[in-house]
Amino acid sequence: MLNRLIQTPQSAFKAAIVISLGLHIVLLAVYVPSDTKLLKKKDDLVLIKLEEPKQKPEEITSPPTKQTLTTKAPATQAAPSAPTAEEWAFASKYTLKNSKGYRHSWGKQVRSMMGTAVEGADQGQVRFRIEIAPNGSVVKVETLWKTSDKAEQLARKAIQSMPALPPTPTGKSLIFEKTISFSPFANDDSPIYSNDCLPDPPAFINPFAWDGKSQQEIKRNKPAEQLSPEALAECLKQLPQDSIEGVAAHDQRQLDQWGSNKVNQPK
Repeated sequence: MLNRLIQTPQSAFKAAIVISLGLHIVLLAVYVPSDTKLLKKKDDLVLIKLEEPKQKPEEITSPPTKQTLTTKAPATQAAPSAPTAEEWAFASKYTLKNSKGYRHSWGKQVRSMMGTAVEGADQGQVRFRIEIAPNGSVVKVETLWKTSDKAEQLARKAIQSMPALPPTPTGKSLIFEKTISFSPFANDDSPIYSNDCLPDPPAFINPFAWDGKSQQEIKRNKPAEQLSPEALAECLKQLPQDSIEGVAAHDQRQLDQWGSNKVNQPK
């Protein structure tokens, strides 16, 4: 019978397939456990139930506890004491640098009457142009600029109620500009006198300035005037001993000026 099945190539191929299937069926019957059931394909109806997502319960947070707020107290600076009789006596005789001592004592007198400076919106500065008559009375007060209305108000009130001042050192009207600082961070402005005998540098004049009408010429700046040895020696006798406060205030002003970020800007 087998010879009949494999007489032709096609019949031999079919016979090989039949034999292979038979062997696989025998092997499955031997090695597959008896409790294994073949899954039957069933047309099962699958029901899908859609449910709305459940919201998570909101976490209940306890109310914030009341905490004591600590606020920083504003900075303050008490008004300086008024110039003493000795300071006014010196100021009324010091003639150098446009009566430098008199101008300083006048500003200190005004600031002493303005009260305590408190950090805040009222702090600031005001700059005046002052004219004082030879007898020491204030003739004119002109506001040049201000950063605080309160500072100007207090300063003008102090000027109007100032006590009688000594005569000016030169016996002439004294005209000057003065900045009054009404701030808790203001530094002592005590002047130093050690350089007052040095001549003032002449005002700079543009040598190439021309009005367009006159003949053009190059103008030269005048050299600084030099005192004679006798005049210099006489001048040095007027110089007082600089105070520690004055030197410290001068150094601080130089440090603030040259250490400012507005001066040392990158190029």
